[in-house]
Amino acid sequence: KTMTTADYQEIAPTLPVGPGIYKFLDSKGVILYVGKAKNLKSRLSSYFGERKDRQMKTRALVKLAHHFDFTIVESEQDALLLECQLIKQHQPRYNVMLKDGKTYPYICVKLERFPRVFFTRRVFKDGSTYFGPYTSMQRVYTLMDLMKQLFPLRTCTHLLSKENIEKGKIKICLEYHIKNCMGACAGLETEEAYNEKITQIKNILRGQFSAVKLHLKREMQTLAENMEFEKAQQIKEKLLAFEDYQGKSTIVSSTIQDADVFSIATDEKMAYISYLKVVNGAIIHTFILELIKNMDDEEEDSMLTFAIPYLREKFNSSNGEVIVPFETKLEDPSVLITIPKIGDKKKLLDLAQKNAEYHVLQKRKQEILRTGKQTSAERILTTLKNDLQMDALPMHIECFDNSNLGGTNPVSSCVVFRNAKPAKRDYRHFNVKTVEGPNDFATMEEVVMRRYKRLLAEGTPLPQLIIIDGGKGQLSSAMKSLTALGIENQVTVVGIAKQLEEIFFPNDPIPLYIDKKSESLKLIQQARNEAHRFGITFHRNQRSKDFLVTELTGIEGIGEKTSEKLLTHFGSVIKVKAATADELQAVIGKEATRRVVRYFIKQKEGKEREIEEILPLAEENEGNTEGVNSK
Repeated sequence: KTMTTADYQEIAPTLPVGPGIYKFLDSKGVILYVGKAKNLKSRLSSYFGERKDRQMKTRALVKLAHHFDFTIVESEQDALLLECQLIKQHQPRYNVMLKDGKTYPYICVKLERFPRVFFTRRVFKDGSTYFGPYTSMQRVYTLMDLMKQLFPLRTCTHLLSKENIEKGKIKICLEYHIKNCMGACAGLETEEAYNEKITQIKNILRGQFSAVKLHLKREMQTLAENMEFEKAQQIKEKLLAFEDYQGKSTIVSSTIQDADVFSIATDEKMAYISYLKVVNGAIIHTFILELIKNMDDEEEDSMLTFAIPYLREKFNSSNGEVIVPFETKLEDPSVLITIPKIGDKKKLLDLAQKNAEYHVLQKRKQEILRTGKQTSAERILTTLKNDLQMDALPMHIECFDNSNLGGTNPVSSCVVFRNAKPAKRDYRHFNVKTVEGPNDFATMEEVVMRRYKRLLAEGTPLPQLIIIDGGKGQLSSAMKSLTALGIENQVTVVGIAKQLEEIFFPNDPIPLYIDKKSESLKLIQQARNEAHRFGITFHRNQRSKDFLVTELTGIEGIGEKTSEKLLTHFGSVIKVKAATADELQAVIGKEATRRVVRYFIKQKEGKEREIEEILPLAEENEGNTEGVNSK
């Protein structure tokens, strides 16, 4: 049975509207066609219906297609790159373009003395640094031209060894005379100066070009003021190349080689394993495995442990590295298990997780369309979405709370709810770094900034809803950080006041009162209470830890190492206080013992005269076995 327009219309409401790639497959699972889309839902809809202008090739494709699947990505460029990789790997029958060996270009900084910088379509494991891939050769040429003007480098292929330069074996070429090169081959430029230019070029290609952008903007402004508009336009084009170029991609990366990426998302009855197969730094296969839970509370790690060898065998993978979201045991000891926290591998893991979570949403939407029934989580989240007038269902919620006692040990907690349930693996706590004293507002501003600055740096998806435990002040402080990061319009943010359970919105003085029996308010309260519990637990641990340390490190001349020796040997401050001078001296030496004895006697008696009387006794009676307290 082939796919019909009626079949498509049944699943159309569940399709995503973001960028991605789609695959048409026949009844045997053979890929017939791979395409890319800025909007998957709109693009797939163009294959169905009664359009008369549809090409014969497209009509034949749809007639043969049994079903289609898709993979969502972060950007149009990633969709373009993934489409290219899949077409080259699978050679689909109905794809005409991109079947040749041509690949997207990289910019290479060659590993050699006086490195050259050039573009290439092939990546070698020769120690050189590769940047890319780039989806536009025009961008590559613009960047190369810009770097050539700002930092002139050599283009020749001569071996610039120290011996060759000193003996004058290489003659200066025309590039030097037209100022495209500084004459390193003839010893007219030092290696240190040349390498400094290479460092700046690497910064540009990594996207760290704020100083360069500022320089270009000033130059463009000067040219415009001097009525040299053509030159100013050229500078503007170079500036746009800086801002728009694709320097890195989740889909293709020169820093990752062969790996299998797995992530998991679950609902009440099913688990969905997202699999990405990466070869030579590029995704060549994507797949979603659906598993029926044997028990309602079946652990995710056990299901992932089962799925990994099954999928590796199914797709004939012998990759030596497996990237997973949490600790997983495999029977094959030769396979490296990686749980990334930052970097390109973390971005791949996030992409797999995003596809798994979207698959859960798609299945739920299909179930609702088929039966008209919602799960309890969907019902609660839909109610919350309506109560807060949100655009999207709050599948990912984060809640912040501050904890301190009299201004000591200020800490904050961030708890995460996914699908209306606590995701304890994602909980985070923060030691406050820049705030002194009990300042809830400044503390909230700091931790919100740290949390989402890191998520943005890692490319991790933002939550749909952020809950701030507190009233207008804490909410305003959180909004300062979100505004500074430029994401204030990408998330819904609310504050919850503790007394009347009022819900505050940014820049709105009138609070929202949700029915006390409402399931949505209970979910907000649950998140708030969980953040409070998690923060209090962490705060108590920090206070206990600091009390043990500062009680001893507060003694003049006693540092952390000496304190650690005492606590390790005696077990507690109380036992240190009860120890004899001999016992203390055996652990930390004579001088440190004098300081500790002096401290505890002064603490007990509070009189300097009695200290001076007792200390000589402690020295003279070295064999005395009475504790310090007895003296």
